[in-house]
Amino acid sequence: MVNKNSYSFFLKSTALLFSGVVLLPLSSCKSVANTDNKVQIWMTKGDESVKLQQQNALAFVNTSNNFQNIEINDVQKFQYIDGFGYTLTGGSVEVINRLSPSKRKALLNELFGNDKNSISISYLRLSIGASDLDGEVFSYDDLPEGQTDPSLSKFSLARDKDLISMLKEILAINPKIKIIAAPWSPPVWMKDNGKSIGGSLKTEYYDVYAKYFVKYIQGMQNEGITIDAVTPQNEPLHPGNNPSLLMVSDQQRDFIKQSLGPVFKSNNIKTKIVVYDHNCNKPEYAINILNDAEANQYIDGSAFHLYEGDISALSTVHDAHPNKNLYFTEQWTGAKGTFIEDLNWHTRNVVIGSMRNWSKIALEWNLANDTQYKPHTPGGCTECKGAITVSDSENFTRNVAYYIIAHASKFVPANSQRIASTQTENLATVAFKTPEGKTVLIVQNNNKSEESFNIKYNQKTAPVTITGSSVATYIF
Repeated sequence: MVNKNSYSFFLKSTALLFSGVVLLPLSSCKSVANTDNKVQIWMTKGDESVKLQQQNALAFVNTSNNFQNIEINDVQKFQYIDGFGYTLTGGSVEVINRLSPSKRKALLNELFGNDKNSISISYLRLSIGASDLDGEVFSYDDLPEGQTDPSLSKFSLARDKDLISMLKEILAINPKIKIIAAPWSPPVWMKDNGKSIGGSLKTEYYDVYAKYFVKYIQGMQNEGITIDAVTPQNEPLHPGNNPSLLMVSDQQRDFIKQSLGPVFKSNNIKTKIVVYDHNCNKPEYAINILNDAEANQYIDGSAFHLYEGDISALSTVHDAHPNKNLYFTEQWTGAKGTFIEDLNWHTRNVVIGSMRNWSKIALEWNLANDTQYKPHTPGGCTECKGAITVSDSENFTRNVAYYIIAHASKFVPANSQRIASTQTENLATVAFKTPEGKTVLIVQNNNKSEESFNIKYNQKTAPVTITGSSVATYIF
């Protein structure tokens, strides 16, 4: 992870001014299905008075007004969507497993199911070995100091047995969920400093490390878990985390073209290779690798976080290599953040911003932790707030990241396609056409006061008012 305290740089102070919206009782939220000429509305307010609650439906009308228009054009089409979700860290698994069997089952169904009470997460990120939100550092081939294992004879996924068990349960709920995985560090015996923190991968272990990825992918497949994509390194320019690795762009390029790509090919590995997996301030990292024809042939796309830079960096890479995919793979919410600030900043940047800049996915960071922001490694993130906080065996809390993702994941399934939508100064928008033919519009109101506008679609208009500092999803 990047220095998390720097996140406050991004938070924008927002005054609290809200107006009422008539709510339907939660018991009436039977379905998100559309009825003829009706617009279904789901709202979350920055003041937390309403959280992912269905509102009274609106109708498209023939009458005119003076409202600003948000116009949707489904003729203009963009990228297909793989999904929305979180990283299922080892720590997330640990705390979810503290819940009683009935609470645990209910939570997993709420997160990954497809019924009226579920948010239908469709994409997960995993760490290959430990992330900084595991209770301790480990790889799949740890050895006593001074020993090496170039044949990977001691490789084992045993340390991830609880994670694998939970993934099987998740796949039983949603068999189509997609997974991207990234290492925080190779086994330390492959590194030039012999430590879990920092250092670089020794060039003599490039082929061995590529085979380490193959063993991971094949081992997970043997458990019934398909890894759709991998990145060679989480946050390769942040070697101060525990665990971590410094892997500059030229090193990653050479690792891919000399070892990872060819080894995947020779082992018939279909898992996608996605480069970079770090901040939006360095799009040149990905472009440098993609510019190399030898490396390019093995690469599906590039991945980004937004602790530094601007979300438009994804479009910079897209413009340079329009045949390659984009992935937004991580953004944390922290202990010192507020619901209103995080809801609005993340919806505007992580969900709407990444989608409008060609990303196929939008992921928040860790799925769950405890009330002390644990587990984490020594030196790992001490303020990362999960989408869920587990307090004891019978109780958990849904945090702001739950609602940030839910406003997309619940309504925009995999294989939806982004379509054109206009924006205004205060209203950030993104629109999709789902495989079932529904239109979904997500709107974030950056104004402290309510905004009235028309949803304009196929020459029809639906007048809408959205509360200040709030997020709404409209389905029709």
